[in-house]
Amino acid sequence: MGDSSAQYIHMVQHLIEECIIFNMSKEECMEALSKHANIQPVITSTVWKELEKENKDFFEDYTKNREERESKKEGGQRFHKMHLDSFTKDTNGDDDE
Repeated sequence: MGDSSAQYIHMVQHLIEECIIFNMSKEECMEALSKHANIQPVITSTVWKELEKENKDFFEDYTKNREERESKKEGGQRFHKMHLDSFTKDTNGDDDE
């Protein structure tokens, strides 16, 4: 592999690490790098997969933690909507008082 290719892959790896800092999924990272750094999604995906192979434990934990955060976030949104709906019902005079 040429020196410039190695540098390019290293740059993509660094950008993926930045995506991870922002808690992005592989798909979100592929989209962001395509849009903002003009990196083809197949390149991002390939480098991501290699990083997963080299850092299996880290990525297993990362994926698990992302899923837990997403689940909590969705639960919080449902909770907020339920209370907002209840508040709206109460302020609209839907009580039978």
